Amino acid sequence: MTDGTYITLFIAVSSLATFATRVVPFVFLHRHTGHPLIRHLGRYLPAAVMALLATVFLKQSANWSYSLPGLDALVAGLIVTGVHLWRRNALLSIAAGTGAYMLFQQTNPGL
Repeated sequence: MTDGTYITLFIAVSSLATFATRVVPFVFLHRHTGHPLIRHLGRYLPAAVMALLATVFLKQSANWSYSLPGLDALVAGLIVTGVHLWRRNALLSIAAGTGAYMLFQQTNPGL
């Protein structure tokens, strides 16, 4: 098997596995959408996951060596929150926060 064939096969299997993990819950839980547990998870789990991701981001990604430690991550987080409250668009919020964070990282090497 050549390298190109191996890489193509690897990408195909990985894509199929990723797609399957996204589709399986919808296929098997379709009849249970009215169940109180499913409704509860659908309502509160996305916010809990985002809070967990934000916490991990602030802990690991922030540059704590700045004279104002964690300012880069804090500013990006505030921008995400502000844009989301303003526009109610998750994609726009994430893009704005990511752009702000990357701009901060590229323009303030040592603050």
